[in-house]
Order: sequence, then structure tokens, then C-alpha cells
Amino acid sequence: MKSDRPLCLDEEQVRQHLRMEHLIPAMEKALIDFSVGKVTQPVRSVITVDPPGGFFGMMPALTPEGLGIKIVTFYATNAERGIPTHMATIFLVDPETGAPLAVMDGRLITEMRTAAVSAAATKLLASPDAKILAILGSGVQARSHVEALRLVRSFEEIRVWSPTKPHAERFAKEIGAQAMSAEAAVRGADVVVTATNSKTSVLAGSWLKSGCHVNAVGACRPDWRELDDDAMRNVVFVDSREAALKESGDIILSGATIAAELGEALAEKVPARANETTIFKSLGMAVEDIAAALLVYRSATAS
Repeated sequence: MKSDRPLCLDEEQVRQHLRMEHLIPAMEKALIDFSVGKVTQPVRSVITVDPPGGFFGMMPALTPEGLGIKIVTFYATNAERGIPTHMATIFLVDPETGAPLAVMDGRLITEMRTAAVSAAATKLLASPDAKILAILGSGVQARSHVEALRLVRSFEEIRVWSPTKPHAERFAKEIGAQAMSAEAAVRGADVVVTATNSKTSVLAGSWLKSGCHVNAVGACRPDWRELDDDAMRNVVFVDSREAALKESGDIILSGATIAAELGEALAEKVPARANETTIFKSLGMAVEDIAAALLVYRSATAS
């Protein structure tokens, strides 16, 4: 990986070089590498920016194939301004020399890699004949999850709920789904996604069908929840144990037992337990960002 000067890629250029069908297997490998100890990755360091109540996160990682860092911001109030709540930049360097390789927009990478990781979890943990998908949320993560999960399961019905009813109805219309209450969406669903900015539970464990699989991707702070205690009593997988015990309100506040990291199950170090009700609590990791950025970098330099 050699370059005279760093490649600079904006979001549209990243979009041209990133494909969900390539990203899902790349995320499976990244998760396995992390869980078998091939990755050096400190837990995300976060500065609170108050006012206005934003967060500035730094996510470095050294992987078997790359070295870099993602700088990510999360400002929930941006939704009212009509601009993204999450923004990010990824910086890749050559592990051999430390020379800068690329600086690229990380917003789309964050959006897509999060959904790709959920797809990897769904492929492993959901029933092979899952037919009903419930999405709680209607933002960019909800959209990206529909794209990714359709690649690993053949859904016949998609149900949508969002705290803002017009958003839910618009999103449902876009993807050929039905908008309804959260409980109605979840009851009987085979796969559930929670992708909200909620700080309190939006999903009750009593609604979950036995044997269903939940991808919980919101609530990335230690005092935020998306799932109630009842939901968290099921078989819980995480991307990183260390991060989950520091950052996930769903884990910390419920006192949930972590069954395994997803990478351990993908590597067949532990059973997947796909016949049980499973929760995948996703926080997002730098190793995922570096793996996704390398796909973009290789594609861009090849062309």
C-alpha cells in the first residue's frame, strides 16, 4: 500500500467504492480478528461537548491489514437542523511506515458497516426461514439495515415504528413496509432492529416471539436504553465485551449476562444458539471502520 500523497475521498466517492455484499463478509472477518486477539483496539475515547450536548469520539485500531483512526461526532440536536446526527472522518496510514494513505468521509461507512455487522449477526443467529422483519426507527440506520438484512434473509413482511409517526409512514412507503405501533411491529417478528436515538426503552421483552433475533444498535451511552430488563434476559451477544461493559446502558443498567462476543460465535469458539431468543448489542468498533475504509481504499486505488 504505497502512495505519494494521501487519497482524499468525500462521501459520494466513498459510496462509489463500497458495496454491502462485499462489506458483510469483511465485517465477519473483522469481528473474528478482534475476538481472537489479532487486533489492538482501545475502547472508544469520548469527550462530551456540553452545550449543546454533543459527543466527540476517537476510535483507533491496528488490524492484521491496516492501521488508522475514526473521529466521530454525535449531536442528536442536528436532527432538528436537518443535518446528520452522526458525522465522521477516517484516517488510514501504512502500517509498514506510518505514512498517511487516505483521509475519507466516515459518515456513510459508519452507517453501512453498522448494518453489515447486524447482517452478519442475523445470518448467524436468526432462524434460516425468518420471514417478518420489524424496524424500530426511521433514520439512516433503519434504511441501511433494510438493505443489509435483505441480503441475508428473504423477508415477506417488513413492519416499521418510529417515535415520529409521519417519519414512520414515509419510511414504510419508501421500502414497501407497514407503519404501526412498536408492540404490533415486534409481536410475531422473526428479526427485530432497534435503531433509535431513544434514551429509554422502546422494546419490551414480553413482545418478543420465542426464537427471534434482535439487533440493538442505538443507546450507545452507559445511561441510555432501548431494551427493557426483560428483553436483556435473553441470550446476549456483543461486538466487544470491554466496550459493552463501559458504554452500553442496555447491558450495564439491566445487569445482563453477556453470552459471547459475536466474533467468538462467528469463529465457532462458542455455539451460536440460533434456536434461542438472541440479542446482539452493537456499539460499533474501530476495527470495523478500518476494514470498511480499506475496501474503499483498495477499490479507489485499483481504479
